[in-house]
Amino acid sequence: MPFVKRPFHIEKPIKAFLYIMRQFNFTQGEAQRLVAKGRVLINGVSIYDTGAIIEGEVEIVYFEPKSRGVKPIFVNRDFLVFDKPSGVLVHPNTMATEYSMLDEVRTHSGQNANGTHRIDMETSGLFLASRHKDAERFLKGSFEAKTIKKQYLAWVTGKLTKPFTVDEGIRVRNDYSTCKHKVEISKEGKKAITDFTPLAYDEELDTTLVECKPHSGRLHQIRIHLFHVKHPILGDPIYGTSFEASDKYLDMKITEEERLIETGATRLMLHANALHFPYGNRYSIFSKIDFLKVKGEICPKEKRRFFM
Repeated sequence: MPFVKRPFHIEKPIKAFLYIMRQFNFTQGEAQRLVAKGRVLINGVSIYDTGAIIEGEVEIVYFEPKSRGVKPIFVNRDFLVFDKPSGVLVHPNTMATEYSMLDEVRTHSGQNANGTHRIDMETSGLFLASRHKDAERFLKGSFEAKTIKKQYLAWVTGKLTKPFTVDEGIRVRNDYSTCKHKVEISKEGKKAITDFTPLAYDEELDTTLVECKPHSGRLHQIRIHLFHVKHPILGDPIYGTSFEASDKYLDMKITEEERLIETGATRLMLHANALHFPYGNRYSIFSKIDFLKVKGEICPKEKRRFFM
């Protein structure tokens, strides 16, 4: 478990954040945030005052990374890049999260390393992490300024033969009583543009490998844009399947066989394939995963069910 709670005996009175800085080699800001989150406990009760004095027996809850052997595909002194497996969170959702890419980031580069962007749990591919706080600020700012360009690959339903662009606004939904889609196409939504280029078609599986270039970073942008043009991504448990299948997936009650038949694949067939960005030099980093081979996880056409 990455988050651990351990007892400490403190001989002399000391400010909580100072003790944490010295014990864990944290910056002052990191130590104060730990206290403010209630991660320091006295007699089992959290303290939240960042200036509190502590002594005697205390407990501290902190993140202790546990690697599962995923190694970065690129490393320099400022950042590192991983090929994230499908099914892995980039950051723990709660303190009970058993494993995320943050475990690998901090195993390889220490406490000050951090992820700089989000990828859906089921999306595989490139995940960019900073190795220190200056790099984190720069890279997160670059994502916000859209100077980091991303390219994805997706296996979609049906045959596509020509490049096309979807320019449709996206807004977040707040009613899931009849539809589990988290976002929808809307004229009142935030502007979103994605370019799509067909790369290969498999007639037996009736699926096309498509390159996707989003010009904005809206939630589920590629997924909803492909659903909108009636070529949803295979394996998508939210867009392009039935309400019942989505509901079972979200409740973690869907079986592997049901998932395969209802969504068309064992996983979301979306892959972050390339990142292009300036960081002193101009970097273009490509995934080392051959996404052509991943189509082995697609359900045969005659067994699939689709609801659009």
